[in-house]
Order: sequence, then C-alpha cells, then structure tokens
Amino acid sequence: MKKLLVLLAFFTTAASAQQTFKFSIIGKVKKESVITIDSLKQYIIQTIGDIKVTDHTGAFKHQDDKLKGILIKDVLSHTVFDVSSPKLLSTVYFQFVGADGYKVVYSWNELYNTEVGNHVYILTEKNGVKAADMKESLQMTSMMDFKTGRRYLHNLDKIIVSVAQ
Repeated sequence: MKKLLVLLAFFTTAASAQQTFKFSIIGKVKKESVITIDSLKQYIIQTIGDIKVTDHTGAFKHQDDKLKGILIKDVLSHTVFDVSSPKLLSTVYFQFVGADGYKVVYSWNELYNTEVGNHVYILTEKNGVKAADMKESLQMTSMMDFKTGRRYLHNLDKIIVSVAQ
C-alpha cells in the first residue's frame, strides 16, 4: 500500500508540472489574444547568449547557455492597450503569470522607454533544447537584471495588462 501511495504521489506531481505551449494576453487591451508556440515562429529569433541565474541575494543557482529568444516588445507589438490617451501609457503595467501562479511585473515605461525593454525575452531555446521540448516550456527572462532569478519565469500562461489607479 505504501508503494502504491508513493507511485500515486509521483504521478500526481508529474501531472501538476504544467507545460504551456500558449499564453493569453488579457486585461486592459482592445482585443484579447492567444499566442501559441507555433505563432512565435513569425517573430525574429535572436541569439541572446548565456545567463547566470541567481537568487534574490545574488547567489549563483545555475547557468543556462545558448539562449535564443524573441523580444517581448515584438510579441506585444500587435496589442492595442485600452487607454484613452497616450499619457496613460505611463500607468500601464504587465503581470506575466506562470502556470504555477508565479508572477513577474514590468511597467510600460520599463519595456518601451528604457534599455531594459531591449533585453526582455521569451525563450525559444536554451542549452540547445527548443522550447517545445523543455519541461518548463515557454519561459522568459530579463538579461539586464542583476538578480536574474527573480524575473526568470517558467511556463508562461498569461500576460495581464493593467492600469494603475
């Protein structure tokens, strides 16, 4: 009976590791959309390089090599934000949400008005493995962060566009 419970726990854990092959863009947008792993092929894939992943203290966790990805700004380029004036873009922020509920936040100004936005990617490949073959599937990271693990997101499920009040 104990072995059966251990096996059941193993398969339940494996099943709960949700691989995502698509994500939605929802919230304060004129039209919600779904981006699939296949539709990402229409964008320019850039060779990014390597990243040392660190925790919140800056301690080294692991290294990912041979990263390739698509700028998040390119993916969002088709999204029309539901604001009444360009001045209100300064109040827009994005919650990138993983299948496990982990959230990463960027402001509109951070992505579109600073150098950081030129280095936030959805990963299409790492360590020589394509996103469709990775257990973490669609991932994203900011290559300019000092503590890289904080905004290294696995299994991207949705992007929620919000407006600060």
